[in-house]
Amino acid sequence: MAGVKLLVIGDVMLDHFIYGSVERISPEAPIPVLKVEREARMLGGAGNVARNATALGARVSLIATVGDDEAGREVVRLVGAEGQLSGNLVVLPGRPTTLKTRFVAQGQQLLRSDHEDAAPIAGDVERRLLDAIDGEVRDADAVVISDYAKGAVSQGVAQRVIAAARAAGKPVIADTKAADVRAFRGATLLTPNSRELSALTGTAARSNADVEAASAKLIGDLELGGVVVTRAERGMTVVEQGQAAQHLAAEAREVFDVSGAGDTVLATLALALGAGASLNDAATLANAAAGIVVGKAGTAIVRADELLRVLRTSELASGQGKIVPLDRLLERVASWRASGLSVGFTNGCFDLLHPGHVSLLAQARAHCDRLIVGLNTDASVRKLKGEGRPVNGETARAVVLAALETVDAVVLFDEDTPIRLIEALTPTLLVKGADYTIDKVVGADVVASYGGRVLLIDLVPGQSTTGTITRMTR
Repeated sequence: MAGVKLLVIGDVMLDHFIYGSVERISPEAPIPVLKVEREARMLGGAGNVARNATALGARVSLIATVGDDEAGREVVRLVGAEGQLSGNLVVLPGRPTTLKTRFVAQGQQLLRSDHEDAAPIAGDVERRLLDAIDGEVRDADAVVISDYAKGAVSQGVAQRVIAAARAAGKPVIADTKAADVRAFRGATLLTPNSRELSALTGTAARSNADVEAASAKLIGDLELGGVVVTRAERGMTVVEQGQAAQHLAAEAREVFDVSGAGDTVLATLALALGAGASLNDAATLANAAAGIVVGKAGTAIVRADELLRVLRTSELASGQGKIVPLDRLLERVASWRASGLSVGFTNGCFDLLHPGHVSLLAQARAHCDRLIVGLNTDASVRKLKGEGRPVNGETARAVVLAALETVDAVVLFDEDTPIRLIEALTPTLLVKGADYTIDKVVGADVVASYGGRVLLIDLVPGQSTTGTITRMTR
């Protein structure tokens, strides 16, 4: 999918997440009091489709509308920050940018507030969008319509996009929240969820047979190439004109947040089709991507290496999925924290893993919900221990650590100390052996500054890598 050119048209919005904790009920009303701890803002709607596509290596052009307001300016900034994303954003004075604010505590959404104007666009604004669309469709490998029924995708816009894509021989994949889908007649693919499918066809959509029959009806009524139905815990159903239906089991291992999962499916389907995949293969990729993204906090994205790892092997069985670079680890930590889990951190060379290491890691994990191990790279070990070390290379050391049940993530660092990791990860618990004193523990002052804890753990007597190497070379 790398290098595929994707055109995304639709309702862009700003997703605002406010995370915190609830410890009491308000004395003013029977409602929880959220103690705010952090906030995050990211592209939502069609913008999240675009983000997911760029994360998978695509070059994306986004056509949408925003308001002349603070949220709109933040959308413009976020679009500009995406390296492979170009935006053609029509600014609408007097109309608010769609803003969804979610309040989250202990991994649960307490409330969502929406600022929006869902009236359909018309007149000059519609003409400006249509002019932008005509110039972009010819250059795209695939086209996405992401219609959240917030006004940007008028009937005229939908029909112009589909007609232009069909004339150019490009697949057009549409996802719509509209109650009337006649504007999407002739699309290559429509992607409703099971509830939407039932509402659109006036039929039940519970069993596999129900979904197949309703999808066939929708294909016939709208002259579609196919329908992909997302069915939550039941997975996904693919119905293609003239082909036997395919039912794909859900891939999610652990669900933290379903916000934006449909956008991930839409982006992955479109990119795979744009790269020349069959619909069944594209749906298999999209199903796997959905299983990854619901395990992340907020309106998240899936990257190519994550998708490849899941496709190649069982991440949980191999332990390889625990070995992650810092940017991926920060996403994982955000998911853990959004679910109310505490995060611990320890570090070391862990060369020739011995019972002392195992004991330290087990004790550390007993004091937190998730334990991260910062592992010195080979170059870092040589600087600290001298030539001839490490005995085992960084890949071997990381794999052995990742195989331990007590370790939840392994991240390598090249510096002499892990201070950069500690400052980025902000663990609530920092663990070292009792051969240190608090004032000698790197990062202790950082962790203490935000109320974290430093724990010194007793070592197993007679256990050390240096001692083992000495005995081996006598």
